[in-house]
Amino acid sequence: MTVAKFISNQPEDRQELLSQLHEIIVQKDKTVTPVIAPMMGKEMIIYNAPGTFKYGLASVKNYMSLHVLPMYGSTIIYEKYKGLLKQASFQKGCINFKSKDEMPLKIVKDLIADCSKIDLLALRENYLKSKSKKA
Repeated sequence: MTVAKFISNQPEDRQELLSQLHEIIVQKDKTVTPVIAPMMGKEMIIYNAPGTFKYGLASVKNYMSLHVLPMYGSTIIYEKYKGLLKQASFQKGCINFKSKDEMPLKIVKDLIADCSKIDLLALRENYLKSKSKKA
């Protein structure tokens, strides 16, 4: 399935926002490639960077979710955007929202721009190196 088809299968009142968020992700982070795939039991748009998952965009029963893996590795990014996106519901690595009011596009552009600079494979490699030195 294509991204366009996936979005067109979502509730009509979500389609424009999902399209806008998708465009922001692919424009602001040139390292990712979108595919439609299951994650956590739901089909969603998965944005893979070379060798790793980086973002996910989902539309579930009561809300939409933007999964942002770089937030796991950066408390600075997590805290910054939790403060800026006050109406959205933050989980450890995802942001749940119901409308554009909860996810202002200007702030999402900045979030993805900040996250695009993070090399998740390098983070993982550094983590594993530091872990092996402690052992």
